[in-house]
Amino acid sequence: MMGSIAATISESTREEELPVKAVTYSEFGPPEVLSVREVARPTPKPDEVLVRVHATTVTRAETLMRRGSPRWGRLVLGVTRPRKNRRIPGLEFAGEIEAAGADVRRFAAGDQVFGFAGFHLGACAEYVCLPESASLERKPAGIGFEEAAAAVDGPSTALYFLRDKAHVRSGRHVLVNGASGSIGTAAVQLAKHLGAEVTAVCSPRNADLVTDLGADHVVDYHTEDFTAHHETYDVIFDTVTATSFARCRRALTPRGCYVPTTGLINWPLGAWTALRGGRTVRPGMSVEKQGALAYVKELIESDGFRIVVDRNFPLDRIVDAHRYVDLGHKVGNVTVTVNG
Repeated sequence: MMGSIAATISESTREEELPVKAVTYSEFGPPEVLSVREVARPTPKPDEVLVRVHATTVTRAETLMRRGSPRWGRLVLGVTRPRKNRRIPGLEFAGEIEAAGADVRRFAAGDQVFGFAGFHLGACAEYVCLPESASLERKPAGIGFEEAAAAVDGPSTALYFLRDKAHVRSGRHVLVNGASGSIGTAAVQLAKHLGAEVTAVCSPRNADLVTDLGADHVVDYHTEDFTAHHETYDVIFDTVTATSFARCRRALTPRGCYVPTTGLINWPLGAWTALRGGRTVRPGMSVEKQGALAYVKELIESDGFRIVVDRNFPLDRIVDAHRYVDLGHKVGNVTVTVNG
């Protein structure tokens, strides 16, 4: 009996000591700074879960972080090179909980989950540890891990800006700039779900897609400038921050709002326009996603939401995945299979 217990403990210890694969980088730069290496398997603290990652994604935000851009972001990532605890990329993921700390109550080993690693990053690896209180939810039923990973940041970010910042509701007219991207494809659907009339701005090759997702009108940004139209909008949601409040102001209704996902200048503009009244800028940062993930999960399970995946890459082709996203033409999401 004692021999059996000792063997079990020894086997568990050996498993914890085995190295695992992870994407790492030690300098900012092009996709080639990334490589797949063996790292120590993380061990969960009492309030953490250990997730065996089945899939992650490559987002535009991640490619910017890989380049160390924008410069102000290096305050978190590292000034001259990535900090040691920020050298494994990966924001969103889906997988299975392999172990739970002694104080964990929400989850148990075997639970399939999807979630957001946030500023800690680290999801582009075979295993990641996260606090029980992190942006983590049980995976929607009926979809694969790749789709679940792609259902994290885009939908939760779109929901945060449309529902919580812009207060979109029935009768509003919402324009989504960058409508065929990860956030954009989610925003078109969520704006419709919230009862809005939706105008989608994208390239002509994606017009059918955004129409299928629910867009009432489509603007081809190659040939039309929506800011020069006679049409005005209650909300202009710029998912790629390709415009500015100055340009969009005339395309807003008298009390309309410009909603950008990034841009430091938009924070002081937000404060100024809030005080001034009339047309406003409503910046924000979507980091805490637990409630949003539960909302998205319910939508997916009720067949009320479509996850758009452009391409999938295996982990050992992470450089190719980043190159593809760098081209700037991805439609929806680019996913990465970690543990198949």
